[in-house]
Amino acid sequence: MQTISILGSTGSIGTSTIDVIARHPEQYQVYALTAHRDYQKLLNQAQAVNATHVVLSDDSVMADARDYAVTIGCTAQLHFGATALETVVQADEVNTVMAAIVGAAGLLPTLAAVEAGKRVLLANKEALVMSGQLFIESANRNNATILPIDSEHNAIFQCLPHDFTYGELADSGISKILLTGSGGPFLEYDITAFADITPAQACAHPNWDMGQKISVDSATMMNKGLEFIEARWLFGLDNKDIEIVLHPQSTIHSMVQYVDGSVIAQMGEPDMRTPIAHALAFPQRISSGVAPLDFSQLRDFTFSTPCPERYPNLYLALAAAKRGQSACTALNACNEIAVAAFLAGQIGFTQIAQLNSQILSKH
Repeated sequence: MQTISILGSTGSIGTSTIDVIARHPEQYQVYALTAHRDYQKLLNQAQAVNATHVVLSDDSVMADARDYAVTIGCTAQLHFGATALETVVQADEVNTVMAAIVGAAGLLPTLAAVEAGKRVLLANKEALVMSGQLFIESANRNNATILPIDSEHNAIFQCLPHDFTYGELADSGISKILLTGSGGPFLEYDITAFADITPAQACAHPNWDMGQKISVDSATMMNKGLEFIEARWLFGLDNKDIEIVLHPQSTIHSMVQYVDGSVIAQMGEPDMRTPIAHALAFPQRISSGVAPLDFSQLRDFTFSTPCPERYPNLYLALAAAKRGQSACTALNACNEIAVAAFLAGQIGFTQIAQLNSQILSKH
C-alpha cells in the first residue's frame, strides 16, 4: 500500500487525485492533505479519505479551522504555516507525494520531498522552471523518483522506450518530441480585440477544467512555454529536440517521433485523472474513472504551428529557455504577478505579455 501526502489537495489536481485514490482504498492511504486557506474544503476532504494530518499554510485561519474541525468531527491533526508543508512530505511514513501546489509557492515543499527521496508525482511545473538543474541534481543525489503529471509530459513519458536514458535521444532512435497544445480559448479570436478580453473569458478553456492561473496561462500559451522548459529538464532535452504543435481537440496529449519515421502518440479524453492514475500506479495500471475514447465519434484531428503574434508569451518562454536559468526564473516570477494582476482586474490581457517582455529584456 502506498502512503501519500497531497500538496494542494483543494485545487483541481488535488481534487482529481482524491477522486482516483477513493476508487482504490485498498492501495492508497492518505497521510496528509494541504491547502493555503480553504479550511472547510480541506477538512471535508480529510474526513472523506481518513487523512491523518492536514496543513493550512496560511495560519491566519487557525482559529476558524480548529472550530470547523470540531464541528464536523474531524480527528486529523491540524498544522499551520509553510514549514509544516515540508514536514508532512518528509515524514518517514510517506513514500509518495503529489506536488500540486500552483506556482512558486510549491517549490520549497516539492524540493523537500525530493530531498527526502520520495516518489514525487510532479504537477508543479514551476519547480522545474525556476530551479531545474538544482531540482534534477537533488533528485539524483537522493534517489527520488520523479513522475510527471502534466498531461503532455506524462504522455511523453508513456511514449518513450522503457530503457530510455536521460538526455540520450539518439541512443533510443528518437528524432523529436512533439509537445501538443490546444491553443486555448482564443485560437481563432480576433487579435485586435485581445485588449478587451476579460478574466472570465480567459478562464473558459474549451477542453480542460483547470484553476484560474493555469487557465490564463493556457489562454496566453505561457503554460506551453513553461511546459517546454519543464520537458527539457524532465527528459534532458535541448531546445532543438522539442517542437510545439497546436492540436485544438486535446485528444493527442503529446508524441514522440523516431528516426525510422514512426510517431508514437498518447491519446485520451482531456481529463487529468488519466495521468494521475498512471503516475500513482506506475508501472502498473489502475482505473481512473475516465471513459475511454469512442473512436466512432472522433471527427477532427487538426494540427498547426502557433502564431507569434497571437501567442507572444509562448515565444517569450522559448527565448528564456535559450538564455538560461536566470531568465526562466525571472520570467516565471513576472508572469505569476502579471496573471494575478489581470485576474484582479488591475491590468489588461495584452499587458501580461508586455510586462513579461520588459522583464525578459533585462536578461
